[in-house]
Amino acid sequence: MKQGLLSEALYQLGALIIAVIVVHAAYVAVIRPNAELLQEQQNVQQQVDPNFVPERSLYIIMKDFEQETCIILLLWAMSIIGMKMQQTMKERALLARTLIQVSDGMSILPEDARNYARPVQALPLQERAYLLPRALLNGLHRFQATRNIQDVATTIRDTCETEADRMDTELTIVRYIAWAIPSIGFIGTVRGIGTALGQAYQAVSGDIVGVTVSLGVAFNSTYVALVVSILLMFLLHQLQLLQDRLVLDAQNYCDERMLRHLQVPEKSSQL
Repeated sequence: MKQGLLSEALYQLGALIIAVIVVHAAYVAVIRPNAELLQEQQNVQQQVDPNFVPERSLYIIMKDFEQETCIILLLWAMSIIGMKMQQTMKERALLARTLIQVSDGMSILPEDARNYARPVQALPLQERAYLLPRALLNGLHRFQATRNIQDVATTIRDTCETEADRMDTELTIVRYIAWAIPSIGFIGTVRGIGTALGQAYQAVSGDIVGVTVSLGVAFNSTYVALVVSILLMFLLHQLQLLQDRLVLDAQNYCDERMLRHLQVPEKSSQL
């Protein structure tokens, strides 16, 4: 467990570093040089022709530091979501396998629980840590110890609920990123409006270039942040849907493949 947490933390740190390097390199090499060139051309045309309407270029929209930060956070969150989706799909693959060798009409007695648990215990260590094997093993061990079917059902349900809470907790960093991105866009809005107000005296004298550029910073940062936030929330909800389905399907698997086959002899049943 500790090794898995360390590996996940290293993966998240590495993903953040790679996202920073890749995005910053793209901004330095492509986005900002093209944005500055287009901005200069538009400023010249606007001074020559007061009726000139600047085109909304993607380079100009994306050029500021707030937009760069939003893209970095988006890629970082997407890498975490991708890792979680891959883990969830690996766990879902176990649902297609027969882990409990019992056919219709057969019963599992308390003294047979150990034998039925052996195929699950023989799984590789990584797969044995998944939700479905843990739920099956916990249920069989509880059945062997208590000889009570209701206790088995409660154990399986508690195992699935605990796993659902754990997966939900591990998405805290992604939720924080989803909250931080619009906030960063709002910071860009405040910065742009503040700069525009500081250049109001130039607009009074007829030079509105500085004011329009500053207002562009304000609106562009908000625009990009909202678009990125919408995309990230969509991916996050898709991941949560996939994880919720895994928990429900694992519980149904335990009910159909194991729980309904459990039987306690009359002399061992509790009144």
